[in-house]
Amino acid sequence: MPGTMQCLGAEYLVSAEKTRQREWRPQIYRKCTDTPWLVLFFLFWTGLVFIMGYSVVAGAAGRLLFGYDSFGNVCGKKNSPVEGAPLSGQDMTLKKHVFFMNACNLEVKDRGLGPTALCVSSCPEKQLDTLEEVQLFANINGSFLCVYSLNSFNYTQSSSADTLCPRLPVPPSKPFPLFNRCIPQTPECYSLFASVLINDADALHRILSGIMAGRDTILGLCVFTFALSLAMLFAFRFISTLLIHIIISLVILGLLFVCGVLWWLYYDYTNDLSTELDTEKENMKCMLAFAIISTVVTVLLLALIFTLRKRIKLTVELLHVTNKAISSCPFLLFQPLWTCAILIFFWVLWVAVLLSLGTAGTAQVMEGGQVEYKPLSGIRYMWWYHLIGLIWTSEFILACQRMTVAGAMVACYFNRNQNDPPARPILSSLFVLFCYHQGTAVKGSFLLTVTRIPRVIFTCIYSTLKEPQRSAWSRGEFRCSHCGLWCLLKYLYHLNQDAYTAAAINGTDFCTSAKDAHTIIAKNSSHLTAVNCFGNFVIFLGKVLVVCFSIFGGLMAFNYSRALQVWAIPLLLVAFFACVVAHSFLSVFETALDILFLCFAVDLETNDGSSEKPYFMDPGFLSVIKRTNNLNNAKSQGQKGALPNEEGTELQPIVR
Repeated sequence: MPGTMQCLGAEYLVSAEKTRQREWRPQIYRKCTDTPWLVLFFLFWTGLVFIMGYSVVAGAAGRLLFGYDSFGNVCGKKNSPVEGAPLSGQDMTLKKHVFFMNACNLEVKDRGLGPTALCVSSCPEKQLDTLEEVQLFANINGSFLCVYSLNSFNYTQSSSADTLCPRLPVPPSKPFPLFNRCIPQTPECYSLFASVLINDADALHRILSGIMAGRDTILGLCVFTFALSLAMLFAFRFISTLLIHIIISLVILGLLFVCGVLWWLYYDYTNDLSTELDTEKENMKCMLAFAIISTVVTVLLLALIFTLRKRIKLTVELLHVTNKAISSCPFLLFQPLWTCAILIFFWVLWVAVLLSLGTAGTAQVMEGGQVEYKPLSGIRYMWWYHLIGLIWTSEFILACQRMTVAGAMVACYFNRNQNDPPARPILSSLFVLFCYHQGTAVKGSFLLTVTRIPRVIFTCIYSTLKEPQRSAWSRGEFRCSHCGLWCLLKYLYHLNQDAYTAAAINGTDFCTSAKDAHTIIAKNSSHLTAVNCFGNFVIFLGKVLVVCFSIFGGLMAFNYSRALQVWAIPLLLVAFFACVVAHSFLSVFETALDILFLCFAVDLETNDGSSEKPYFMDPGFLSVIKRTNNLNNAKSQGQKGALPNEEGTELQPIVR
């Protein structure tokens, strides 16, 4: 389909007003839209690639992943020597744990760690009281607890053993995944060791250490989220009234569980007298914020569920119509798979670069041949740029999916001959996207992300200002502010995802498509608003179900290692992943529903139901819209069973 969409003709008109007529039709010779935005995105990604390359070269994520000793060696790896450090460059392949020689007698200097750190093959699980026991432990386990320059045979004979070996007694310790450190198990040692170790690390390192300490849990929860989203996809594919009731019940149960668990954890933190570490205090603050937010969201969603409970049967019929439309392009259900694959690849790359940014530094040889890594002052603050890249690129990938689905469904909807469906609509839509509408996806992903929160804020302000004012003076001020906010909201409301569908039909740029889509939807809002609300809300509940159970699993898993990691950040990562994956999977139905309504509005404007210009819409879709609106307008005009357009022509489905 190079340059044309044969299923669409030049007949689609936005308005029936002949003096202000605008055509909805594809360009016969398509041209690239929003090209400057595509160039801007290319330049932005050039900066990201530069940061990625430089952080990988200057950073050392291995130090964070595997831990390192005081002589510049990364544990569990074969190292390169550092000039001026004679004990660097050793092969630590079999020595995967970091052991502090004086873990119970830390010397804090400028919030730094005083004891020497070594790479050892295993942590001493029993207390060692004498050098003979230290020597025996080394001979049996091959784990040398003295400085590398001292041979294990000389532990009991060398006069320098007191300074080169750990201070006695050596407390029992166990390996912990936080930098692979050996953590003392005696209460007094554990308290001092953890306080200095954790409180010494800066915020970025604590966050990264929390991510790495819970990496297995995060991976498991991501797999669980993926499986749950896939199950929800098939549930909506074979939707029924009973299934809707089950989904709503599970959503209510999940919301109450998450809300209750968060408040319980906050209560547990506040009553825990041993809460001394910065990480525990940060987790407590995060729990309070999470609990408040979850309570507000739970109350709002329960109120909406109670309000819309009587529309379930009609919503099921609407989703059946949506599934019928998707059946014309059955491979649309596979679009979330490649979208998720691309997103996962990008996120793994993003996290790898973040780890490199957090560890970027240069080695400096200190007194006694020890090595310290001084962080680079500039590169570590580039994570803001890196974060913008995460959000913008993720939204761009999702925008490409929406444009692909929109192009395929538009081609199938506006097809007169139902016995001869368009050949390869998905491939044709992908071709048009990559050849002509990359700039549209870039611009849309940026503008929709930037204006999402301001649109909600200004909508609330606008609703507040619309309340009656008591005095004439205040009413005059209200009119002025009302006018300004109305103009601003009118512009913001143009920017929505219907613009992608309009761009798929007309081949216009994002802003023009957004304006056209808003105009035609607004003209037919009485027919579309209510029915669209029901379907989208049920689909939204499916997403909430996935997120709730993912967060609930994360709360249960991360709570077991609360002391030595900022697990609020890994929990947020799991929640973000659940949101994006659930949206990616279920947005196929949401997108299909929105596309059907926009196509219906275009169909209503450009056809009159006559034999010369019959409607494209499905009879079942027409029936749902009629019963949703209760035909109030039609009955008041004495036209029973008809849903009139502007010209008063009875709306009838095309005869098949």
